[in-house]
Amino acid sequence: MSLVVDALVVEIDGTRVVDGVSFAVDDGQRLGLIGESGSGKSMTALAILGLLPDGARVSGSIRWDGVELVGMPDRELARLRGDEIGIVFQEPRSALNPIRTIGRQIAEPMRIHERIGRRKARERAVAEAARVQLPAPESIVDRYPHQLSGGQRQRVAIAMALAGRPRLLIADEPTTALDVTIQAEVLDLLLGLVTDEGMSLVFITHDLAVLSQVATDAVVLEHGRVVEQAPIATLLTAPASPVTQALLRDATATLWRAADDDGIGS
Repeated sequence: MSLVVDALVVEIDGTRVVDGVSFAVDDGQRLGLIGESGSGKSMTALAILGLLPDGARVSGSIRWDGVELVGMPDRELARLRGDEIGIVFQEPRSALNPIRTIGRQIAEPMRIHERIGRRKARERAVAEAARVQLPAPESIVDRYPHQLSGGQRQRVAIAMALAGRPRLLIADEPTTALDVTIQAEVLDLLLGLVTDEGMSLVFITHDLAVLSQVATDAVVLEHGRVVEQAPIATLLTAPASPVTQALLRDATATLWRAADDDGIGS
């Protein structure tokens, strides 16, 4: 297993927000962390990368290729971020630097980890922009985040996360802020890139319908605890926990609304 999380506990201001979470991700596996807001899924992801808020206390174990990450100095963790483990955040507007060009931000992981020059970095940034299907990549790399649409900004965030060719990608609700059409495009893009590169994926969401499009297995969380862990097919056909059953009802209702909007149900 590339990533093994064992009995992970995260406490913030005395409150336990992750409580004994355990799961593993093998090479090439696509795993979902799913639950409602406050279930601990995003905090689990931030713990993996050592990006928790100041004062957070972490116990348990997070091993990457057998190396323990809990307690690892930030300088050493920084070498893993973007190089071996990439992350796409939920809201690209806050993840992107408003005063830096798109190309500079896409190229930053390459310049840090590969120490390439500016000209080479720009060439690579253009190639990465094209890879995530941004329009006119040679010109878009010279623009700024506010000049792009929400879907384009999310594609930039994906390009940044994948620029270092990581072995594991963590995607934290990457389509929540997008409309349904753009959401489907971004999901297709993300799945295609992960599959083509043979990467592992940890996809975080509250939407079982979305998760079923990108993941093969899932860990269901409630109040920081694992309440169910199973293949996606099992969660869709025979959910065991009340939490998963509620998520399935929500997903079914969403699909029916989408069908009505398309005129299928009329």
